[in-house]
Amino acid sequence: MTEACIIQFGTSRFLQAHVDLFASEAAAVGQYVPRIIVVQTSGDATRAARLAAFGQPCGYPVVIRGLGTDGVPVERTVAVNSVSHGLAAARDWQDLMTLFVAHATTIVSNVGDSGYAVAPADRSATILDGTCAPQSFPAILLSLLHGRWRNGNPTPITLLPCELVRRNGDTLKRILRELAIEIGADPAFMQWLDHTCLWVNSLVDRIVSEPIEPVGAVAEPYALWAIEDQPGLVMPFTHPDVVLTDDLDRYERLKLHVLNLGHTWLAQRWMDRGGAVGATVRDALDDEATATALNRLLAEEVVPSFAAHGLGDEAAAYGATTLARFRNPFLNHRLADIAQGHDAKIAKRVGEFIRWVGTAENPPAMPELAALAGHEGASAT
Repeated sequence: MTEACIIQFGTSRFLQAHVDLFASEAAAVGQYVPRIIVVQTSGDATRAARLAAFGQPCGYPVVIRGLGTDGVPVERTVAVNSVSHGLAAARDWQDLMTLFVAHATTIVSNVGDSGYAVAPADRSATILDGTCAPQSFPAILLSLLHGRWRNGNPTPITLLPCELVRRNGDTLKRILRELAIEIGADPAFMQWLDHTCLWVNSLVDRIVSEPIEPVGAVAEPYALWAIEDQPGLVMPFTHPDVVLTDDLDRYERLKLHVLNLGHTWLAQRWMDRGGAVGATVRDALDDEATATALNRLLAEEVVPSFAAHGLGDEAAAYGATTLARFRNPFLNHRLADIAQGHDAKIAKRVGEFIRWVGTAENPPAMPELAALAGHEGASAT
C-alpha cells in the first residue's frame, strides 16, 4: 500500500500552530495521520532556514499562551512532530511532483491574501508538461494536478485551502479551471478536476502572534477550523477544534467582519496616529480612547449590521469573545504585522461587509465603516 501524505503549501507560522498542531495532537491520541510535507511556493530566500528546520526529529515548539475560557491563564508548549520535511517548489520540483502524483491524499494551503494571483508567465500551456515549477501557487497546483491525472492515479484527492477568502475551495477551483481552459487543457482533465478532486470550503480562526526561529510559533488558546461538510469528504484526522458544518457562511462572516475587521480598524488608527513600530493590539486596547471607540464601532455599526441579517446575537457574543482575545496579556500581536497588505484587507474585511449589509431589507447607517473603506488605495502599508 502506498504511504499517504498531506501536501501543505505555505510555511507560515499560522499553519504551524493550526493545521500542523492539530495533526500532531491527533496522532498523539492514537489516530493515524498521514505525514505532512511543507512546500514553499514563494522562493523567498529568507524562509530557507525555516524550511530546512521542518522535520527535525524532536519536532518544533508551539507555545499556547493566554486566558482559557474560564479566565485562568494558560501556558503550555507543544512539540509538533506531524511535519515530515520541507520542500521548495522551485528547487525540489521533481521530488514534489513524485510525491504529489503517487502519495498525496489531502492538500492544505495558506499562501496569503494575494496568493491566488496567477503570474503572467504562468498563462502558458507549458505549465502542463510538468518539467519545471511555475511561478505562482495556482499554476503550481494546476501543474501538479495535471501530472497526477496524466499518470493515471485514480485515488480521489481532497483540497482544503485555508486562505481567508470567502468560499475558498470554490474560489480556488474556479481560478484553476479558468487557467486550465485558457491554456487549452484536455477536456478529460477538466472532467477529472470536477469529479476526482474534492474542493472544500473552510474557515480558520486563531491568533498566532509571534514566530519562534527558525520554526515554531506563539498562539492563543482559542482555535477553530470550520469546514463545510459535503458528500465524500473524509478528513485526514479529527480534533476538538475542527468542526464540520452545514452553515460555514455564518462562521466566515463573523470571523471576517468582527475579528478581522477589528484588527484592520486598529491598524488604520495606528497608522493615522503614527504609532510606535512595536505597538501591539493589546497596547492599543490599553488606551482608553481606542478601547471605547472600538467598543462603540462594534455596538453601533457592526452588531446592528449583522442583526439586519438575523445574526445580531451571534455577532454580539463573538464580539465579546473577540475583545477578550484582543486583550490577551500574553500575546504580542504587532499592529505592523496586521497592517501588511492593508488595502486588500480593507477591501475584504470592510468593503465586502458594507456591500453584504446593503442587501438587507433595512440596513443600518455605517458612517465610520464607510470612512474606513474610503482609505483603500490611499493608505501606506
